[in-house]
Amino acid sequence: MTILRNIGIAVLVILVLAAIGIALLLRGSKAELTVEEVTGTDPTLAEPNSEWFPTIRVAEPVGWADGEKPEAAKGLQVVRFAEGLDHPRIIYRLPNGDILVTLTNSPPRDVGGIEGFIMKTLMGRAGAGEPSPNQLVLLRDSDGDGRADARQVLREGGLDSPSGIAWRDGTLYLANHDALLAFDYELGSTTITGKPRKLMDLPAAGNHWMRNIILSPDGSKIYVAVGSASNIGEQGMEAEEGRAMIWEHDLEEGSSRPYATGLRNANGLAWNPLSGELWTTVNERDMLGGDLVPDYLTNVPIGANYGWPWVYYKNTIDRRVEAPMPNFLTEYARYPEYALGPHVAALGLTFTNEGHRMGSGFARGAFVARHGSWNRKPPSGYDVVFIRFDERGNPVGKPVPVLGSFLNGDGETRGRPTWVEWTDKGGLLVSDDTAGIIWHVIAPKAEPAPAVKQVRGKSLKPQTELKGDPREAFTDEFAKKFNPMGN
Repeated sequence: MTILRNIGIAVLVILVLAAIGIALLLRGSKAELTVEEVTGTDPTLAEPNSEWFPTIRVAEPVGWADGEKPEAAKGLQVVRFAEGLDHPRIIYRLPNGDILVTLTNSPPRDVGGIEGFIMKTLMGRAGAGEPSPNQLVLLRDSDGDGRADARQVLREGGLDSPSGIAWRDGTLYLANHDALLAFDYELGSTTITGKPRKLMDLPAAGNHWMRNIILSPDGSKIYVAVGSASNIGEQGMEAEEGRAMIWEHDLEEGSSRPYATGLRNANGLAWNPLSGELWTTVNERDMLGGDLVPDYLTNVPIGANYGWPWVYYKNTIDRRVEAPMPNFLTEYARYPEYALGPHVAALGLTFTNEGHRMGSGFARGAFVARHGSWNRKPPSGYDVVFIRFDERGNPVGKPVPVLGSFLNGDGETRGRPTWVEWTDKGGLLVSDDTAGIIWHVIAPKAEPAPAVKQVRGKSLKPQTELKGDPREAFTDEFAKKFNPMGN
């Protein structure tokens, strides 16, 4: 009896110690800065607080009650464009006004052990643990009242965690998590039949499985955002081959090449109408504390590198990365244009365009859906914001609320805003993947906005000869003399 009692006491002590340890692990570190302090063109970058176990703060989705809707900025009206959808993610408007949406979720995660268990548990609590519906759905608002009155499943077969959508000249482009596909599709059709054409293979799944796409303005090329398989390359850089970058695929030649690299998880892709540049939203790394690292919005020139996994915000070295850092990386890595806040999970992106009806307060800039954190205390994101741009096409100021927080104040969230897109009547659509709703936002008294005027200037003269020490080309003095715009 004494032996059994001692064994029982020992087991109890072990269980108590384990419970204390788990509680300490789950407690995590609290952010010391406000989200606003870590946003904008000059964000506060705190000292890194390396975590060997991530801070966990998952807001469980509870849905919206009948008649309930997000709080909108003054002058804006919100209605339910469509509801009862199974995990709607990317939304895309066709030239005839029809709206396409991918009903999708992560492919089965192959991560084993404790890490895999934790990941599956967290994603399940956040509403992302269900099997992918793998559907492409058409929504149509026939009478222009901001509500879809027709719904049709266009395609199911051959879809595998689909996300990005694009269309041009009778061809619909769709990105599965592992391939870029092309379908024959005429506007107005309510089904997509026939076998898809595979344009290029994509690195499958990984921690970041969404594959957003966008066509070049002339339709000759398509760009594909592919996120990393890990946080900071901890699985080895071999696992990151073809990832953490934006690909460019030439539709005429059938060739592909990396367009921009060092982007941990690029998502939204959009052409800035003021400058004609490609812009993207990017989710930065985790486990450096609640104040690091800010997700960001930035332009993406060809050949750009944003430093992942070795550095962030151009020259801040992440000492946790074991892979050797490329030579001169801090000299050529780019500083992101605009910080969106730490762990906000910035996804959908669209710029104001001709015909929008959001009012004069949202006349020139970008709308971003911040999906929301799972690893920050207090939580961040769970909203839609607007970033103002100046007349030269550069972001300014702090994010302006469009749809307020989807959090309910009790550690739960009604939903998670995911993507943004325009209707042909000038309303802004916002997909809410965990609630299964697409919201329609508009300023009902606003007139359709005119097109913004693109800024055009003279290109810098190319250097025809090297002068002095070539290393001087990496100095601030050289940049100020030969590239006064700072880009």
